[in-house]
Amino acid sequence: MAVDSSVPAVSDGKDGASLPSIGPDGTKRRVTYFYEPTIGDYYYGQGHPMKPHRIRMAHNLIVHYSLHHLMEICRPFPAAASDIQKFHADDYVNFLSSVSPSFHTTQSELKRFNVGEDCPVFDGIFDFCQASAGGSIGAAVKLNMGASDIAINWAGGLHHAKKCEASGFCYVNDIVLGILELLKVHKRVLYVDIDVHHGDGVEEAFYITDRVMTVSFHKYGDFFPGTGHIRDTGFGPGKYYALNVPLNDGMDDSSFRDLFRPTLQKVMEVYQPDAVVLQCGADSLAGDRLGCFNLSLKGHADCLRFLRSFNVPLMVLGGGGYTIRNVARCWCYETAVAVGMEPDNKLPYNDYYEYFGPDYNLHINPEPMENLNPPEDLEKIRSILLEHISKLQHAPSVQFQTAPPNTELPEEEEEDMDVRPKRQLWHGANYDSEPENDENH
Repeated sequence: MAVDSSVPAVSDGKDGASLPSIGPDGTKRRVTYFYEPTIGDYYYGQGHPMKPHRIRMAHNLIVHYSLHHLMEICRPFPAAASDIQKFHADDYVNFLSSVSPSFHTTQSELKRFNVGEDCPVFDGIFDFCQASAGGSIGAAVKLNMGASDIAINWAGGLHHAKKCEASGFCYVNDIVLGILELLKVHKRVLYVDIDVHHGDGVEEAFYITDRVMTVSFHKYGDFFPGTGHIRDTGFGPGKYYALNVPLNDGMDDSSFRDLFRPTLQKVMEVYQPDAVVLQCGADSLAGDRLGCFNLSLKGHADCLRFLRSFNVPLMVLGGGGYTIRNVARCWCYETAVAVGMEPDNKLPYNDYYEYFGPDYNLHINPEPMENLNPPEDLEKIRSILLEHISKLQHAPSVQFQTAPPNTELPEEEEEDMDVRPKRQLWHGANYDSEPENDENH
């Protein structure tokens, strides 16, 4: 189905032709967007909240808003086992590459790698991991080559996966693999995580180094994964290079912005990263099936808008998000922010139009819920964070030995994103992310 040209899908707020990739600071950004057309076919199982189909829905909105014309479109090259083993243990990668629902696996092996209820074995599990990791590694290569200013992989952002085990719906930590690729060229990389869950897998991977600084804004308390206390700041050479921002339910746009912007402004001034990775987990949005924050799309995307304004090479990744119509809305809107556009609030007709009723708008309204983050608590958190940042070595330098060779991506023919493959279903599987009577979010 072609883009509906009768819908004024993208606007820059002015009369006449829009200016592609021009941000509010007047600077052009070259944006590369990674998308694997089969990503929506993978299915965790009946009743599981993680739905890769949400990435296909986001992509469909992006195409119908004509945002794909403002970016370079890349199909990710699948990450090889050897690429994944640059972080993950060999035996774990071998397990992932061989396991399948029809393959008999011992309970001890499943337990050893934390595979089971939350992280089930499903058809094509390793192909899914290869696509996710391949997009993040490819995004890093684009930034390393100086061929792009912003590289997007919505299939990435799987921040819970550990070196030797799956965790929190995540099997392979594409973020760590992408950052390791960035470190081949860049002295310092900043990782920022706005998923409602703590970015524990990424923090753990870089806990003892100053070459990667991790900053995670998340719900803390009786909530998965239970880590990310404000006093957890790194160890040894990495001391104070992990920053944790523990929050309570009901976090709204203004409270989040008042904490995010001054914290990241100071981090950027002191740490001076050569590249930034932003994990845009959409489960921090209002009305998420598993989340408990109350952010609007504009409040969520303000984090991307702010980091974009520094004009530092930026990798943008997905993550959590379990009310899938809102995930699609969010990542479509943040793609627009990346290219410097403001899309029309009325959604263009698209392949999943019925998901977005009854208003068929891009933006969502916050929930009528109490913000359990009082100003005095947020001020105390802000004070502690700024104290931790003040203890950083100013822009730590790195002695480079011989730089490792950069990963090269194979040449591929550019695909016509106006011509989309026919929607594929998993034999009647239910793709919706909520019970039928839960239509308020």
